[in-house]
Amino acid sequence: MRCFERWFRRADVPLGFSEGFHPKPRMMFPAPLAVGIEGLDEVMELELSTPQTTEALHERLLRHAPAGFRLRRLDVLPPGTPKARPHAFRYRVHLPPERCAGVAEGVERLLASASAPVERPGGRAAVDVRPLLDHLEFRNGVLSMRLLVPPSGGVTPADVLAALGRPDLGREGARVVRTAVEVP
Repeated sequence: MRCFERWFRRADVPLGFSEGFHPKPRMMFPAPLAVGIEGLDEVMELELSTPQTTEALHERLLRHAPAGFRLRRLDVLPPGTPKARPHAFRYRVHLPPERCAGVAEGVERLLASASAPVERPGGRAAVDVRPLLDHLEFRNGVLSMRLLVPPSGGVTPADVLAALGRPDLGREGARVVRTAVEVP
């Protein structure tokens, strides 16, 4: 978050701040990433203290962007607009070649099933992965998926790997990348 704070300060973005003894900029990720997952197309919300035009803000942010950061889209919303709520996530799970055996068959079984309940660790409630799995494909060592996010909460790539009968894949050499956060 500090990287973003510095970026916005350099670009002279008029951020809104919380009140209290240690004011903090009002910025958040509606769908923060879990530790160890790479994000390629994330959504961030921030509150501005003064109205800005989309074009001026976009130009200033691009001019001061840290190396490796790209701004794909910027929307300035009117005050009172509800917070963004993602309706789907897209992921790619890159598997090492020695870990790919049986994954294609597991994908076929999962897609053919009507339900796929998964027990979650840590005493969390079990979840049925199948109704929230909009797309699943395995090609060239990469498992691609699109997961729907209902208001009650969604599933994770780890849940999908467990539904495939391969919960070990997420812990042993796989690289998980969230490629998109879809918001209306």
